[in-house]
Amino acid sequence: MKIKGFFAFLLFVSPFFLTAQLDKNEEKIVQSIDENEKAALELLEKSVNINSGTMNFEGVRKVGNLFKAELDKLGFKTEITSGEAYGRAGHLIATHIGEPGLKLLLIGHLDTVFELDSPFQDSSMENDTVMKGPGVGDMKGGDVIIILAMRALKDAGLLDEMSIEIVMTGDEEKSGDPLQLSKKDLVDAAKRADVALGFENGDGKHETIVVARRGSTSWKLEVTGNPAHSSQVFTDRVGTGAIYEASRILTGFYQELAKEENLTFNPGFILGGTSVDLKKDETGGSALGKTNVVAERTIVRGDIRAVSLQQLDKAKKIMQNIVSDNYPQTKAELSFDDAGYPPLAKTDGSLKILEFYDKISQDLGFGEVYAVNPRNAGAADISFTSGHVKMAVDGLGLSGANNHTVNETGNIDKVAVQAKRAAILMYRLSKMDEFKTE
Repeated sequence: MKIKGFFAFLLFVSPFFLTAQLDKNEEKIVQSIDENEKAALELLEKSVNINSGTMNFEGVRKVGNLFKAELDKLGFKTEITSGEAYGRAGHLIATHIGEPGLKLLLIGHLDTVFELDSPFQDSSMENDTVMKGPGVGDMKGGDVIIILAMRALKDAGLLDEMSIEIVMTGDEEKSGDPLQLSKKDLVDAAKRADVALGFENGDGKHETIVVARRGSTSWKLEVTGNPAHSSQVFTDRVGTGAIYEASRILTGFYQELAKEENLTFNPGFILGGTSVDLKKDETGGSALGKTNVVAERTIVRGDIRAVSLQQLDKAKKIMQNIVSDNYPQTKAELSFDDAGYPPLAKTDGSLKILEFYDKISQDLGFGEVYAVNPRNAGAADISFTSGHVKMAVDGLGLSGANNHTVNETGNIDKVAVQAKRAAILMYRLSKMDEFKTE
């Protein structure tokens, strides 16, 4: 009986210990999220069951209008922009102008990788805490967490103490063209903000956030050689041909750069022969040749991912040096498409947010939080805030597994957890001296 009584006592006092490090405003945030968690989960289920593959413009806008209605209720000024100029559905943009002080940018996206022809269209429950569904983790769960956190800040009377701009893009999974127009609203919002918070799900773990993301840039290697009968290959007049030269270059990339930490480069496809026909969108093509003819042309397309602009520039220089040292009777040209995703480098500001976030999580009784290894998180919209804000982190969304597959899941028992962490983070950031105004 004494043992049972002791455990009953622990159950009675545990809420006190869990919130002992929270002030009264933060306790109000927690209370609001607990009260609105059920409605948030219903919103998540409803959004997941709307197909919003990037190229399903009607579906993307339908999800945007679903979230728009929720933000309208909270007093945000909202709009669904037109994406006609860059061939996409457009973005949801919501703004709330508060007292002078902290200016926040919150980033989500409305689209998924699952188009109308995907076999994966509906949500289902794996168990009491795991929802399976298209986009539940990437990233409708994160969008719902944003809305739940905004509700909590409003209920606690704190929303007016900060200015918040929310950008939920309609083309994160398959960016519009040109990219400069596709991401213009996001970049402009970043220029107005002090802090950017991304609600992607990082590496899928609720105990992590992203303080650095690698950028993604594409490259093209074009090689030419002397076409001739294969019996003359390696002679001074004919040389090695285009395929051998391309092979030398790719091997050089691997030998010189493969051990560089957080840097990856991948040749996605290669075409070589007497003639090469590259598709207009450069996603592939065809090549013709004969076994007894030295190859005249080779084209290779790939990507490169770096954790900082400095690392990217260094890698580009090394690659160009390798390309310039040609085999006999060959020429090669390497070009980069700098319209890709820029890297989001780790900064003192991102580490400061990690420190805040970890402390908040422990104050809430949710345990420690640590940074994601950049190799375990791909490029994302947060990267377009690079150089424009004082602080930026990502990965504040819903944990789960198997993103971009028909087995994608989200841990719905963590929706409230993530919303509490995020809302209190915004509140504590608003109290930092550097964001206060006299």
